[in-house]
Amino acid sequence: MQKRCRIIYNPTSGREAIKNDLVDILNILEGVGYETSAFATTPEENSARNEAKRAAQAGFDLIVAAGGDGTINEVVNGIAGLEKRPKLGIIPAGTTNDYARALKIPRESPIEAAKVIAKGQSLKVDIGMAGDKYFVNIAAGGSLTEVTYAVPSDVKSLFGYLAYFVKGAEMLPGMKKTDMHIEYDQGTFEGKASMFFVALTNSVGGFEKIAPDASLDDGKFTLMVVKTSNLLEILQLFTRLLNGDHINDPRILYVKTSKLVIKPVNDERLMINLDGEYGGDAPMTFKNLKQHIEIFANIDDIPENAIQQEIDKDEDTREKLVQGVESLSQKQHNEIDPQDRN
Repeated sequence: MQKRCRIIYNPTSGREAIKNDLVDILNILEGVGYETSAFATTPEENSARNEAKRAAQAGFDLIVAAGGDGTINEVVNGIAGLEKRPKLGIIPAGTTNDYARALKIPRESPIEAAKVIAKGQSLKVDIGMAGDKYFVNIAAGGSLTEVTYAVPSDVKSLFGYLAYFVKGAEMLPGMKKTDMHIEYDQGTFEGKASMFFVALTNSVGGFEKIAPDASLDDGKFTLMVVKTSNLLEILQLFTRLLNGDHINDPRILYVKTSKLVIKPVNDERLMINLDGEYGGDAPMTFKNLKQHIEIFANIDDIPENAIQQEIDKDEDTREKLVQGVESLSQKQHNEIDPQDRN
């Protein structure tokens, strides 16, 4: 029986480039044996999540999330709770594309990202569970994370990282600390902090040194708690974060943990951000689901210390496969009338 693939794409994500490349993406996936169809998400709440769940239950072998980190999060939430889960592919088309960055998937070309899926290298990755929701890259809370809510989506699409920097600089003078109670594998933190975050990869907000020793599949979160809200100290820490030498700074708690519980103290509100979107309020329990979803990635370019499991790398066979896909895609592309592509 031929394998089936469902592409779930956000037609408004990023600069809407995905729509222009959809025919080529379909050709590439058809060329490696997937009967492929596409679904455009709608403004309806949980559109991508609901379609991902429906496709998984209908027996699709592969679901491709084409969009930004929010689209990927929705698709994962659609399949993560199922006993039988399809493989996952990613075609980044958003603003930050943190998760695609961690998996070394090309972020500037949807067609090149589709070729990563065609290459056939996959691994089983950890995902996080927060209450009854799932996340693939980061969970966070505290006043430092409020910038993610304050930047309008159209501004993020136009200016990318710059929008976060401008809004962050604007909000820093009013930064405050929140009383938090955090239980993790090795102990407990109780005190004031301006932010905590829980990372599954080394790519956070476009920076790859914030959690430099993060592994994709070891069953551990990287937990970081920023204990200061002093403007000067936060700027100093930001510089250290960029260089990756913040891990032992006394103003930061940096540990590995497979689970944690976050509670606010003194009835303060503590909003939780999951993969860049509001995910509910604390108290909340987080669990690392080790190697829960199998995902296609550019494994040849991922650092060896970021993957614990044994990965088969039959590079000669895969190279021939990719060359064949490229040839087929180009042939089919040439046969399509230019007006039809538009």
